[in-house]
Amino acid sequence: MLVQVAAAAVAGSLLGAAGALVAAGVVAVAALPYGWAVGRVRAYPRSVRGAVLFAVDHSWSLVNTVAGAGFLTVSLARGHHLDPPRCRGRGRIDIHEQAVRGYATTLGNVVAGGTAANERHEDLHVRQARLLGPCYLPLVGLNYALFSVLPVWWLYHDHDGYPITGPGRYFTRGVYLHVWHEAWAYRRDVRDRHGDLPVPRPGRRLPRRRGHDGEHPTSDRT
Repeated sequence: MLVQVAAAAVAGSLLGAAGALVAAGVVAVAALPYGWAVGRVRAYPRSVRGAVLFAVDHSWSLVNTVAGAGFLTVSLARGHHLDPPRCRGRGRIDIHEQAVRGYATTLGNVVAGGTAANERHEDLHVRQARLLGPCYLPLVGLNYALFSVLPVWWLYHDHDGYPITGPGRYFTRGVYLHVWHEAWAYRRDVRDRHGDLPVPRPGRRLPRRRGHDGEHPTSDRT
């Protein structure tokens, strides 16, 4: 908590003393619930691994941690609840309820709506943020903006399995499934379930492969 507030104060100091105070105050509103939640769910294991995860989350990936703290604060203000058994000792904070209906959402190391079926998918988003640090959110936002106005994914999208039938589907079945961080996570999901079998990930056509008899066989969609 103190690390987040101190970092905000340093960043705000670029605008003067008033900027430092305002930035520190705004971040403190989110940092207090975040600090409480970390202790409540025992998010970080008491081990070298836990110390490393904490250090990364509060240095290289601090921007993502602050964003996640804000997300957590809003979720708690909406009456949502922590899910301690799911996240204890895993270096993340789980919220039982979904933030967006029908979807699990991960921001920083805060996960809303996680289940046994999607926890590895959401864990990968947590690791992506830790890996890319301050570059993560800008790269995600840039990809969403680019694919929204320049849908190059249309060329390789699985139009039969995930037809685009309107503006809503354009984003939920098109843009969302093809932005880099989601495509990476869905690719890993497919490998988890099917190994190296040629099964397409959501929204992506399976490349045609020539069979032994010279035919071009089709594959069932998942």
